[in-house]
Amino acid sequence: MQLKSKIIVLTGGQGGIGKILASSLERAGARVIVVDRQLGIDTWPTDLSDEKALLGLCEKLTKQPVDILINLAGLMYFGHLHEQPTDQLATMLRVNLEVPIRLSQAVIPGMLKRGSGQIVNIGSVFGSLAFPHFVTYSTTKAGLKGFSEALRREYAGKGITVTHIAPRAVKTALNGGIIADLHERTGVVNDSPEKVAGIILKAIEKERKNITIGFPEMVFTKINALLPGVIDNALTGKRDIADQLLNEQKEKPHAKAA
Repeated sequence: MQLKSKIIVLTGGQGGIGKILASSLERAGARVIVVDRQLGIDTWPTDLSDEKALLGLCEKLTKQPVDILINLAGLMYFGHLHEQPTDQLATMLRVNLEVPIRLSQAVIPGMLKRGSGQIVNIGSVFGSLAFPHFVTYSTTKAGLKGFSEALRREYAGKGITVTHIAPRAVKTALNGGIIADLHERTGVVNDSPEKVAGIILKAIEKERKNITIGFPEMVFTKINALLPGVIDNALTGKRDIADQLLNEQKEKPHAKAA
């Protein structure tokens, strides 16, 4: 697909991956409308966790011809599920899963009318390989993967392409702080945001259906689908390290989990 003159809506476009991706899309000739809480050039400032703001955004999208919708915005929580604040849990469910569905609802009628369009959902390896201490995040990303598959099948042959991309850990603020400590202790590889943004760009241009980033992660997701017990055992050690790290954080004055 040629991106020149395409109108692209990108949520989370002021984040670590988002800024790089937006610039790459613009260099390819697209007009990029960024949706983010932070202000920026050609940005629609929107708090996606707020129902009124989300309704307003959806209304704007119904009136704006959108060639490509990229659902990149997301939140993460690392910690024990029973300790996650309920308001934070609700916000994660909304931003990570409900928002991509609602925005897709808003742009699909226009895409059907024009006979073309692309919806790009940025998920995570955790959507296929659920990790302890990332329960809510893994759940939302599994939901996004299922949504992408169902959406693709529902609109097959109607001009709408659905692309799902599952990155592994990326070196951004989302994976900073205590999560960065966890990655260091467990040997988790972090890709650069430049690398991930480049993969997303190529996936859009080639209208790919599914991409999982990282060779070992790709293998592990297949093993997990066939033999989940094997992965259960393999993750026990990392779970114990995470527990230790969380306990250390609790012992520090005024420390909080990310």
